[in-house]
Amino acid sequence: MSTITFQGKPINICGDLPAVGGKAPEFKLTNRKMQDVGLDAFAGKRKIMNIVPSLDTPTCATSTRKFNEKAAHLNNAVVLTISADLPFAQARFCEIEGIKHVIALSTFRSDFAHDYGVELLDSILAGLTARAIIVIDESDTVIYTELVKEIADEPDYASALAALNGNA
Repeated sequence: MSTITFQGKPINICGDLPAVGGKAPEFKLTNRKMQDVGLDAFAGKRKIMNIVPSLDTPTCATSTRKFNEKAAHLNNAVVLTISADLPFAQARFCEIEGIKHVIALSTFRSDFAHDYGVELLDSILAGLTARAIIVIDESDTVIYTELVKEIADEPDYASALAALNGNA
């Protein structure tokens, strides 16, 4: 079990991020059209998983906007923003914000948060996901992870993008 903080107060997380060098766990997430999507939907592509608690918070919205901007220039790669928000809320956020290069996926109906070690276990945020970045190569091997230690902080965009491009 890992621990992060929210406004300086500790929060327990259900486990650990997938290990760098290991295979990314399979998952089932829900897209904006209420369809189930698995890792296989992105076969042969490099993937940045931008895992956030909720798109309804400033830091989560900011990270999604920043990755949307970067994703427009990526080759053979997708950016997945994964949150506990319902698909309807994700669709509304993406429409209002003009998010066109990031795929929003919901942990609704899913064990993803537990399987990826990001489920928040206590505090007022229990049941949401921790803020984390996981980069996966074309063969679904984990090549970079970051568990953001203070949930209100932004992730290290530069390191995630460098890992995606083989410059880590």
